[in-house]
Amino acid sequence: MATRWNDSFAEWDIFTTESESRGELRLTSVAQDDWSRWQYRIGEGVGTIRQKWPDNPNEWEARGDNAIATARTIFRNNFREWRVTDGTHTVTLRTRYQNLAEDWAIGSERHGWFEMYTAYEGDLRDWIVVDELSDEVPLPMRMLLGFLVVYHSTPKL
Repeated sequence: MATRWNDSFAEWDIFTTESESRGELRLTSVAQDDWSRWQYRIGEGVGTIRQKWPDNPNEWEARGDNAIATARTIFRNNFREWRVTDGTHTVTLRTRYQNLAEDWAIGSERHGWFEMYTAYEGDLRDWIVVDELSDEVPLPMRMLLGFLVVYHSTPKL
């Protein structure tokens, strides 16, 4: 996952291991400077990610492919630990180190493994995504995991 432009974190390209462009995540209203609504596309899957309540960044929702996933901070205004669920699957996403937002992971015997870390230390424009979650975990939930990482690790430019 990498920023489309070097000077903005509003548009992201999502690549496969073969480095073929496979999808995108982008801010819906770049001109309005509203960072609460996003759109994604991965192959045939499309959907939206939005802040669930105005002026409350503690809860987000992803919709697409007839599924809804929600994310909520475990402790209010602690954006380094999230509970993410689609109603059937629930995981906890957190930074590996409290003072470093460049490495995030979940580990679940039931649902599999997901990890995101920067490709180059200190460069928040390029991320490695290791998605070994169960095939039963829907795309909106997977996209919400990736979104939370890049949204809460990067500046809003």
